[in-house]
Amino acid sequence: MIAGIVGLSIVAFLTVIIATASGLPGNQFQGGFWQAVALLPGVGLPVGFLLIIALLIISGRRRSREATAAASRSTSTTKK
Repeated sequence: MIAGIVGLSIVAFLTVIIATASGLPGNQFQGGFWQAVALLPGVGLPVGFLLIIALLIISGRRRSREATAAASRSTSTTKK
């Protein structure tokens, strides 16, 4: 999901750059399809960044829980 959002935003960003370089006037970005394409990187990239941060936090918490569980299992095994 993260890769899809970031990938689509980068493709939209490149599309705007290519359209501008090929001579599309700036007033064309004010409505319709081009408005959505121009707006997508401004929304998609920050959302992708927040999703990556959430993924890092969730992954860190899971690893911490697994390490704690493994340590308690090894401690209980050595006490027997």
